[in-house]
Amino acid sequence: MSEELLSRPRYGEAFWRTHHEAWKRSELNQREYCEVQGLSLKAFGNWRSQFKAEPAAPERKLLYRRDGVSHTPSHTFSHTLSHVTYPTSATAEDPVIVPVRAGHRRRFSESDRAHILAEANKPGASVSEVARRYGIARRVLCRWRQEQIKAQAEKPVFVDVEIIDGEVSP
Repeated sequence: MSEELLSRPRYGEAFWRTHHEAWKRSELNQREYCEVQGLSLKAFGNWRSQFKAEPAAPERKLLYRRDGVSHTPSHTFSHTLSHVTYPTSATAEDPVIVPVRAGHRRRFSESDRAHILAEANKPGASVSEVARRYGIARRVLCRWRQEQIKAQAEKPVFVDVEIIDGEVSP
């Protein structure tokens, strides 16, 4: 009898947790799964009850602001712009905003930046709302505005000069 116990394989928690997860994904009931995998139904049931007794991992909470849910990296369904390469409902002037990918930064063309800044500069427009609509942070939009003002200040300014024939007074 002792030789039988020693020769019997002992399975750890990781083994049973893997089988438990696989069983939850399968469409088999507990008895059918154990028969297919060659597992002890009693041992599987004991481990299953132990896993069920564990506290569930806390769900991620959404942060709320006055205007509703704060912006998350995965865009909400309320976006007015299409996220496809070839927009069907958006006009040709509207920029196509690519969704955020983990670990990557989006690049906006100068024309897209100009379009977004023009929308934010309209009278009565909220910078935060415009930024949220396009999936960017408000501070990014403010930085673009500062860069635009700086670029305009650095441009050479041409002044109209009118030359009139006449005497120059000293």
